[in-house]
Amino acid sequence: MAKNLLIVESPAKAKTINKYLGKDFQVLASYGHVRDLKPKEGAVDPERHFAMHYEIIERNEKHVDAIAKAAKLADDIYLATDLDREGEAISWHISEILKDRGLTKGKQLHRVVFSEITPKAIKAAVAAPRELSLDMVDAQQARRALDYLVGFNLSPVLWRKVQRGLSAGRVQSPALRMIVEREEEIEAFKAREYWTVEAQLRHAEGEFSAKLTRLNGKKFEQFDLTNEADAMAARAALKEAAHGRLTVSEVGSKERKRRPAPPFTTSTLQQEAARKLGFTTSRTMKVAQGLYEGVSLGSEGNVGLITYMRTDSVALSEDALGELRALIARDFGQKALPDHAQFYKAKSKNAQEAHEAIRPTSAMRTPREVAAFLNDEQRKLYELIWKRTVACQMIHATLNTVSVDFELPHAAGGPAAFRATGTTVVDPGFLAVYEEGRDQKNADDDDEGRRLPRLEKGEQVPLHEIAADQHFTEPPPRYSEASLVKALEEYGIGRPSTYASIIQVLLNREYVLLDNRRFKPTDIGRAVGKFLTQHFTRYVDYDFTAKLEDELDAVSRGEEAWVPLMQRFWQPFKQQVEEKTESVDRSEATGARELGSDPKSGKPVFVRLGRFGPYAAIGDKDSDEKLQFASLRPGQSMHTITLEEALELFKLPRKLGAAPNGDEVSVGVGRFGPFVKQGSTYASLKPEDDPYTIELPRALQLVEDKLTMLANRVILDFGNGVQVLNGRYGPYITDGEKNARIPKDQEPKELTEAQCLELLAAAPVKKGGRFGRKTAAKKEPAAKKTVVKKAATKKAPAKKTATKKTATKKTAAKKTATKKAAAKKTPA
Repeated sequence: MAKNLLIVESPAKAKTINKYLGKDFQVLASYGHVRDLKPKEGAVDPERHFAMHYEIIERNEKHVDAIAKAAKLADDIYLATDLDREGEAISWHISEILKDRGLTKGKQLHRVVFSEITPKAIKAAVAAPRELSLDMVDAQQARRALDYLVGFNLSPVLWRKVQRGLSAGRVQSPALRMIVEREEEIEAFKAREYWTVEAQLRHAEGEFSAKLTRLNGKKFEQFDLTNEADAMAARAALKEAAHGRLTVSEVGSKERKRRPAPPFTTSTLQQEAARKLGFTTSRTMKVAQGLYEGVSLGSEGNVGLITYMRTDSVALSEDALGELRALIARDFGQKALPDHAQFYKAKSKNAQEAHEAIRPTSAMRTPREVAAFLNDEQRKLYELIWKRTVACQMIHATLNTVSVDFELPHAAGGPAAFRATGTTVVDPGFLAVYEEGRDQKNADDDDEGRRLPRLEKGEQVPLHEIAADQHFTEPPPRYSEASLVKALEEYGIGRPSTYASIIQVLLNREYVLLDNRRFKPTDIGRAVGKFLTQHFTRYVDYDFTAKLEDELDAVSRGEEAWVPLMQRFWQPFKQQVEEKTESVDRSEATGARELGSDPKSGKPVFVRLGRFGPYAAIGDKDSDEKLQFASLRPGQSMHTITLEEALELFKLPRKLGAAPNGDEVSVGVGRFGPFVKQGSTYASLKPEDDPYTIELPRALQLVEDKLTMLANRVILDFGNGVQVLNGRYGPYITDGEKNARIPKDQEPKELTEAQCLELLAAAPVKKGGRFGRKTAAKKEPAAKKTVVKKAATKKAPAKKTATKKTATKKTAAKKTATKKAAAKKTPA
């Protein structure tokens, strides 16, 4: 039996490290977090100095038991979880469990950390262990307690005031506010017209263009020409003054240097992977974790290819710098190498300089050499990291910008001028390897790579045309994953390791959706964001959230105690929760709007957020006995819908005519989406069908298809509830309680009752999903119609997406308590 037990977080890491340490060590994985707060109220007790009550996470009980069993037999225990604050907390939790079980008496507990999984780094870490950092543990406990208290106390307020099943979080709520406020900026934006003027010139060495820079004796500004008439008049005057040529009045040349970007931190890696590879933040972290923990390189075995991927440091070790400089000299020549290694300063106030930036564990492992051992995503991300790291130690790029001015001194209204610019690369330097991406282009981007002819002062260049072009100002863009991560980092909200989970929570809760890779808030997300911004302003305030992060960082450095921090937060927060629970009106909280009056009845038309999503209503809920309801269409928002668009919703259900057998055929929208109805048969519309424009022939075809499907659904029926049915994904067996797959080599029609019963007995208990329906006889439930309802019910018509939501979301208590910590770090 091995004398030493070393505990890491993931099995992939354990496998790699086990090979490096030999037979004296047994390496086991904790599979991420081992304990979390008990999933019930009171797990954090503010009355007892915020005492926290933990329990072992159920899915990891067997791994904890395996660690305990090995710890009992080991002489020394090495806690080698990740080197960040969460990793320190996991080590502390493991040590507490072992102490509680009496397994640490007479044994040394060592804390070891390493930023790369290489033989040298692992052996060096084991040779120089340290004590557990209780300051880092306190900071992590405070963070967990804050998240728990916010979730447990704020979520019930959202249930009462906005919609059941919602939840709020300390860090993701300010992020949601960002996305909602950007959407409001876009909606409030008013486009302005403006015109630009360009001269198109023809020179013997090639054509080029020059932009108007002076008009009527003064500098030409963006909004000097705001309509076609003025633009065309200016164009005509300039053409007349030019007489078919422009004269060079000034030639300028300026050389400038561009320096490489620093090596990757977590946030910059997430941003670049989003821009250049189209990776989500969570995908980036998952792929990076695989590269860090180890990839099989044939005869070399498992090798960690990059350093630890959760870091806000831009530092590189001396060994790494030496290897990078050797590689650059070898592959790019001495001229690509600066005189000294280049050092970068971290932007983060709490960057841990003892950590390293994200870099290859060996720069000598070029992307080409390891490509055969990596999958496509690993190859792309490794290449991105390798190139960025190599480039950061290369010489600057030298660029030359040439500007040429052309003056028209005798133009009508006053002197005018044009300017042409072009930038060429004199020495590419680091650009030969890597160039940092941008979210938006700037003015210099248009000039780069453009060469101007060799021109001299006084030279006349033939004018081909003067063009005037119309433009409109554009609203600020929605956040992409890259720009949202950048904004979170700039505001100091969250920390690099949390950005992926923040974004995932907003998507999972359906507070936002991705539209062309940009975040758009849903109506529920807007309601939550607006409610929190208006009534819990302090707790979604960017500065307050950032200050709290700084205080948590101070705790991790031992500069501040965590309990006083918690007390300062808790008292005013608790008081505000109690006050808002009583004082806020639900209609105001959900963003309900009155759009105007129905021309037919004169009654008011409202849009509100209901149990199943946004809906429109005709009538006053306080005075009218009967109201009409209609769900909003996909893509419509209660915040932007107009009166005319809302009134269109009440045209459903529509009568389309009669079927050949005399049954009335109609179309409506119900809980499961749009449908056609013929007699007692319902058929869902296809995605390409519009309930507001569908006509009778198409509706009849949908009903016929549905009846054919139902007729062919039963393959065998044994008369005792056991049936063989045709399902959406092929034939299957059901008894109404359980579903069973049919073996591939078995013909469904030839199954016997005994075979079916045997397969059902071996099948797992049905949990919905692929085999969702119980029997062939069950019909689709009738959809709710947009008909009059009593005001007392105060319910909106059911909606498809909402059904799923209410069915799958548990109480905020369970979600917050059991899932949050575990979700932050997923073992491979």
